[in-house]
Amino acid sequence: MSSKMWGGRFSEVPSKFVEEFGAVIKVETRLCPYDIQGSMAHVTMLGETGILKAEDVELIKKGLAEVGKEIEAGKFVFNAEDEDIHMAIEKRLTEIIGPAGGRLHTGRSRNDQCCVDSYLYFRDATKECQKLIVEIQKSLFEQAEKNFGTIMPGFTHLQVAQPVLAAHWMMAYFWMLKRDYDRLQSFLDRLVECPLGAAALAGTDFPIDLLVDCQTARIQEADRKQYRYCC
Repeated sequence: MSSKMWGGRFSEVPSKFVEEFGAVIKVETRLCPYDIQGSMAHVTMLGETGILKAEDVELIKKGLAEVGKEIEAGKFVFNAEDEDIHMAIEKRLTEIIGPAGGRLHTGRSRNDQCCVDSYLYFRDATKECQKLIVEIQKSLFEQAEKNFGTIMPGFTHLQVAQPVLAAHWMMAYFWMLKRDYDRLQSFLDRLVECPLGAAALAGTDFPIDLLVDCQTARIQEADRKQYRYCC
């Protein structure tokens, strides 16, 4: 019988082709630091609520930090058999610290992890896009100032319409980008919610504390390398 988490109904293991085709780990590598950060916050909560013993919490944190260093150094081995980055990291964590690594998953599911990692990734990606937009806007503004007196033909329906200032034309794109920036900000505002707590479907029997989970996560981005997350 298949040893996969979803393989209970299958009497045989899937073919290598199917395994490779369905593996998302190759595109999930970008989520590595966020998965580490989310796990750091989660295990902190498990410790503060007494769900896990203090020694397990410290051992897991130490192991996660080591896994994070391996990933950062390019020494981490990404294997399609692990299916996703969450399973790969937990597997490596267990190899490093033993059975305590399996306790990290207490009170949460892959659904939780997928949402948390995605939220964190999109937050950073969105902020990076906003940063690039501002840089382009600055360039447009500078060029508009330098060419304020330059006149150019304005076009409509691909035909010459009327003379306009080149600066006016450039600033039109400045304001288009401003609207893009605002759309991204609206998206960013929707990423402040902490998705943890749903577990496999409708919560968990463990007495988790999402307030502790999220407060642990609310840190400055300058502390990003501490493998926690800002939710």
